[in-house]
Amino acid sequence: MDKILKRSDKLAFYEIDGTFRRMRGFTDFTMSKNPTEYSRKYVDEQSERNDIVGYNPSIAFAFDRFSEDEVHADMVAIADKEAIGADAVRNIVIVDTTAEGENGFSAQKRSFSVIPDSEGKDSDTYTYSGTLKANGAIVTGYAATEDDWQTVTFTAE
Repeated sequence: MDKILKRSDKLAFYEIDGTFRRMRGFTDFTMSKNPTEYSRKYVDEQSERNDIVGYNPSIAFAFDRFSEDEVHADMVAIADKEAIGADAVRNIVIVDTTAEGENGFSAQKRSFSVIPDSEGKDSDTYTYSGTLKANGAIVTGYAATEDDWQTVTFTAE
């Protein structure tokens, strides 16, 4: 019987000072592939033809602000400083903890622009939300951890 993946089977890690740190406390982390399509209709055919010619992935995010969390602090700094361009780009590794091979766990790394949207909307905790938008090609590889998934080391294939 096939195993159904749980949300906790894929973990995200955010690079700060060369270390990929676990993205904790996120209440939303929804990936959208946003394919770019090319459609055309030939006069001798009844239906259109569609091809995918590219992707523009994005991740909607929201988190409850943890005061001692380095990932949260970095993302908040991007929002507070209204960072633009390269100052708002970060590398993220997403690890599939169900796909272990001889080199580690299957992982993908990509640069994303951190695009803040809103903050503070919850009355019980201070929250931040926004979108991570792809800013470069995906790199496939492997991730390994030595501290029970608090950080990972990424190795490209």
